[in-house]
Amino acid sequence: MNEVEIQGVQTLLKTPKNCVIIPHKNPDGDAIGSTLALWHYLKNKNHNAVIVAPNDYPEFLKWMPGETDIIKFDTQKEHAEKLLNDAHVIFTLDFNDLSRIGDMETAVASSEATFVMIDHHQQPSNYAQYMYSDTSMSSTCEMVYNFISFLGDAEAISPEMATCMYTGIMTDTGSFRFKATTSTTHRIIADLIDKGAENAAIHNAIYDTNNLSRLQLLGCALKNLVVLKEFNTVYITISKEELQQYDFKKGDTEGFVNYGLSLKGIKFAVIFIESLQEPYVKISLRSKGDFSVNEFARAHFNGGGHTNAAGGRSEESLEATVERFTNLLAEYKEKLNENYA
Repeated sequence: MNEVEIQGVQTLLKTPKNCVIIPHKNPDGDAIGSTLALWHYLKNKNHNAVIVAPNDYPEFLKWMPGETDIIKFDTQKEHAEKLLNDAHVIFTLDFNDLSRIGDMETAVASSEATFVMIDHHQQPSNYAQYMYSDTSMSSTCEMVYNFISFLGDAEAISPEMATCMYTGIMTDTGSFRFKATTSTTHRIIADLIDKGAENAAIHNAIYDTNNLSRLQLLGCALKNLVVLKEFNTVYITISKEELQQYDFKKGDTEGFVNYGLSLKGIKFAVIFIESLQEPYVKISLRSKGDFSVNEFARAHFNGGGHTNAAGGRSEESLEATVERFTNLLAEYKEKLNENYA
């Protein structure tokens, strides 16, 4: 953010306001962590702040401080719409287009509140009066840390805020291994630990609370993994029947796609998951190097994200989606085979 924008936000927040903080639909660790961190900050500054999430999220995120106060739009619509109608300021975190909030879009778009966007995804829409958009950032949580620092309140970061921000940075960087994890990211992490984030406990809460059915679903996914060696590509499929067989819960497939990318020589990994409730296939894409899955997802699967991590969807059947995907790879063969390290 430039000085003018920072001063504008400082003026906006100079007196107590009704603030609504919104993550994207199907929020992940970065979305929940960033919204909770900002919520704690605003409440500590005497604002009337509330988080309204479009829908529910995985159990492994439900331990973070303040999580029980999050309103879910899909099950608390009347209450959520009143909060949005009464809002003076709406913060949108970890997304940059209102289409990412699903059924909330109409209610949010009609609000007369002042909008503040904090996000690190590519190609932002121009709906916010104040935009902190930076695609080089590891996570929205890192940006919330910077945002609080811009406002001159770095020393006001509490243990609760530190815990939430650490969680989001850790999950969105794949435990600090993705390219966007910079030396600055590590310095921020160190400061968050100093401010009360218990790194070992956070890692355990996120990664070491599996149940048997999730591990069995992972085994099923790995059994379905297909290697396309000539394209340095792998893909995984999970059908609706397989999700039902292993008692699927929201968030159970989180991180599965990364197992494909861990294979030696693989540059592009994709997982196709048939939705249990809706007639579409959810797609997660990961890559190494300069192969942009953001561009691939935008061009072919109604999605987008980052250069090395993106999502998409297909209205076709699981089988037809996979067939279309494999047929597309010939167009990208040269790119998938060049400069691989």
